Amino acid sequence: MKKELRNAYIALGLVSFFWGTTYIAARIGAQHIPGLFVAGVRQFMSGLLLVSFFLIKGYKIPGWQVLKRISVQGIFLLCIANGLLTWSVEYISGGLAAIIAALVPLFIALFTVWLSKCAKITRVMIIGLVVGFAGVITIFYDYLGQMQNRSFLFGVVLALLSTLSWSFGTVYTAKQKPKIEILFSVGLQMFIAGILMLIVCGITGKYSNLAFADQSSLLALLYLIVFGSLLAYSAYVFAISKLPPTRVSVYAYINPIVAVLLGWLLLAEKMNLVMLLGMLITLGGVYIVNRESKKVTNG
Repeated sequence: MKKELRNAYIALGLVSFFWGTTYIAARIGAQHIPGLFVAGVRQFMSGLLLVSFFLIKGYKIPGWQVLKRISVQGIFLLCIANGLLTWSVEYISGGLAAIIAALVPLFIALFTVWLSKCAKITRVMIIGLVVGFAGVITIFYDYLGQMQNRSFLFGVVLALLSTLSWSFGTVYTAKQKPKIEILFSVGLQMFIAGILMLIVCGITGKYSNLAFADQSSLLALLYLIVFGSLLAYSAYVFAISKLPPTRVSVYAYINPIVAVLLGWLLLAEKMNLVMLLGMLITLGGVYIVNRESKKVTNG
């Protein structure tokens, strides 16, 4: 058990760092390829590789009941959450998307309380919510001039919807543990989600011919497939199967720091004292809610 827990924390460390880098990779890829198509290709290729590996090893496709649970997980975590987030960075910076996604632990805590049939929202949790959203308001104070830009506003809404879907999907995944090899389940999630997103891209016209994509976008897409999905998403699902959702959600404290710093260094994205202050306030509020929710759900 100790070895299993140690591996779970190692997996959580990988998620904390590499997912921070994927915001920048997604931003680079989405500048020349539609974001939803980037997400679709990323998940489809990652899933295809993992599923093929397990089928070659002699694994069988699970029955409908298990496949249905895996599909629901894939839809919430990958189709809606990852798809919308990658789409959002067509319009907003990777650093800002990561800061919005930092609200994940806050919403995970609320969904955990709700789905645990524990309606107890304590005074401390309310304080944490207020602090967290005060941090978000501080961050967006610096973006007031851009809020009149419909594209920018659309990107923010996409990122917020993504955060809600990811939070709910995380709590759902922690409660639904189908009896199947974890990485095989991950592969099926990605494969199913990838197919669904590519179908949507085909219907909406949000696709492009990768043969004519520029080198930076293709390299970003390759990075997302290898490090964002095969490595980090597999590590995430492993961690969430071994650790409580509220504990796993600490990765969201680190992701925005990595994303903002890399965005500033590599893409000359905005970073100033107001943004840093807002990020610290937001993470402080998230920490308060996250800490209190553990007390509530653990009785």
